[in-house]
Amino acid sequence: MDSTLALTTDMEIVLALIGLTMVLFLFERVRADLVALVVLVMLGLTGLVAPEDLFNGFSSNAVISVIATMILGTGLDRTGALNRLAAWLLRRARGVEQRLLLLTSAIAGLNSSIMQNPSVMALYLPVASRISSRTGVALSRLLLPIAAAIVMGGALTMVGNSPLILLNDLLVAANANLPSGVATLEPLQMFAPMPIGLALLLAGLAYFHFFGDKELRGDIDKGVTPARTQSYFTQAYGIEGDVFELTVGADSPLVGMSLGEAEALHGAPLLLALKTGNESRLAPPGDARIWVGSVLGAMGPRQKVADFAQNNFLRLSARLREFGDLFNPSRAGISEAVVPPTSSFIGKTSAQLELRKKHGISLLAINRDKDVLRDNVRTVPLRAGDMLVLHSIWQDLAQTAASRDFVVVTDYPKGEQRPHKFKIAMTIFAITMLIALSSRIPTSIALMAGVAGMLITGVLKMDEAYASINWKTVFLMACLIPLGWAMDSSGTAAWIAGHTIERLPAGIPVWLLEIAVALLTTAFSLVISHVGATIVMVPLAINLALAAGGNPTGFALIVALSASNNFMTASNPVISMITGPADYSAKEMWRIGGPLSLVYTLIVVVMVNLLF
Repeated sequence: MDSTLALTTDMEIVLALIGLTMVLFLFERVRADLVALVVLVMLGLTGLVAPEDLFNGFSSNAVISVIATMILGTGLDRTGALNRLAAWLLRRARGVEQRLLLLTSAIAGLNSSIMQNPSVMALYLPVASRISSRTGVALSRLLLPIAAAIVMGGALTMVGNSPLILLNDLLVAANANLPSGVATLEPLQMFAPMPIGLALLLAGLAYFHFFGDKELRGDIDKGVTPARTQSYFTQAYGIEGDVFELTVGADSPLVGMSLGEAEALHGAPLLLALKTGNESRLAPPGDARIWVGSVLGAMGPRQKVADFAQNNFLRLSARLREFGDLFNPSRAGISEAVVPPTSSFIGKTSAQLELRKKHGISLLAINRDKDVLRDNVRTVPLRAGDMLVLHSIWQDLAQTAASRDFVVVTDYPKGEQRPHKFKIAMTIFAITMLIALSSRIPTSIALMAGVAGMLITGVLKMDEAYASINWKTVFLMACLIPLGWAMDSSGTAAWIAGHTIERLPAGIPVWLLEIAVALLTTAFSLVISHVGATIVMVPLAINLALAAGGNPTGFALIVALSASNNFMTASNPVISMITGPADYSAKEMWRIGGPLSLVYTLIVVVMVNLLF
């Protein structure tokens, strides 16, 4: 590498743009995507990037892959895949807290290998909330281990996070400016970083099992959003327990009764669903009849439901064979709604309004002037200001709320849920991954093929696919990619690398340079995001490797992996999603995340040297 390379005007402009980007990102006075747009425009006005190439970032394989993984993740979410996973985790943990923490984090990490990290975290937030409410484990003890596992699991494949998706495009672009005689840099295969990702994931799980969990153990459950958790409804309304299926036998006294009569029996749990013949219904009307072979969906403490079943000759099952889809949390659940002064419901009872028959909504309780009414709520006239506790399918709730007769205050899935498409979605996703694994077709095309499959089969609608894309992330990436090109083509990266090597002691080990590159990338990621750090540092790392006699691909991979090595601040998109719900303080994040970042750096450097 020629360390005597003169600093040109183009290099000065590139360095100035990098400095401007870092300052604006650091102080956050201007939106990150707007900063990226300004940088893109400046690159075009100064001629550092040719006009015909300036907007190629928007059509790059990296950007297309990011868009595709976002859509695929939404498709899986709409089928309730993650809620099924939460139920499985609870069953497998068998009440052992450490096993629950370990299993949840491990599965989240594996999921992040095939989906964008922020998308996985968005799916796991309600999963963690549900687990927290069901087990009493503080949400703050769940979210940081899960987030760390998601970040580390993203290193298992080349589509797990944005820096790794960007890496192959940056490697290909770097070939245009390599010195003569240097071997062409080849894109990495889909599962090339898997050994590194496995080592990181195992280290993260061990870290929280032996150290991090002790640091989080003292945290109280200060981050659970009340309206989303069963624990809140238990404390506020006395509504507790799980859902069970009760099958009506020939000798049961319930045969021939209406649902309303069964609800009025002494010790009756909440009866939320009824299946008669081939028809299953959530929130069945009070006049619906119960016959031999009917199945009731009952909610309450296990002992209470068991006593009711025994007294009325019903067969109890804790496994939801008939109502699994109906009670899927992604499709239905408990919510709160306020009756406004303009509501047409005022003065009428639930029975008169036929909430169950017409709207598919069960009224469980009424909070009126701090008094909770639970007995015979179907016959209580409603008043303005009443807080209604409802159980329904989310889609039915949204349709009824559109009339403004009550205002829902619970955050709930407003999009249509399609649990019946679960198998189709999983099949499409599996085929997509197999195509990507074959390496015969570019990853971006394989992922988009999966998107097309989900749209054609009705797992997602086109408008839902558009809505699932985080355009801020896409715009940020597409606008900053040309900055990396300019850094390489202008010779800026080569100039920095040459002068860096010149000032270092002679014979410095390559592994020490790799550690320095990893730490510098991590520091950059705290300031200019993981995408910005990757774009700026990959060209520099490649040139530094060439100057020091290292492996350019290995150095570049260290950068891409280290760009996500941020467990301390909200500049990491995954960490930013958990600081609010879990109410972590900055001191807590640095105390727990700082040592983990050092462990991460050590593992990345060691594993890259073993592989490359």
